[in-house]
Amino acid sequence: MTKVEFNIPVHSVNNTIRKEAETKAKEAYVMTLLKYGEISSGKASQLLGIPRLDVIDLMSKHEISLFDDSMTLEEFQQEVNQAKVKLQGNNL
Repeated sequence: MTKVEFNIPVHSVNNTIRKEAETKAKEAYVMTLLKYGEISSGKASQLLGIPRLDVIDLMSKHEISLFDDSMTLEEFQQEVNQAKVKLQGNNL
């Protein structure tokens, strides 16, 4: 695993502004990894510490397709079936 750190010298930045900038930078980095297929949406969710549905919202904001263009119909159907199973499990 590679750890990415940014060292950007900024003079007297308000702590709230610094935290917002760090959050947006991390979000952009993770979304770029997701866009190029380096990580999954589940991994993006884990890295950002947010629910997967929020990652899907971010994907839309960053104009990242929900669907993998290289996914076969069978793989897509398997994803749909897995989602159905999870939904049924949550309704128990």
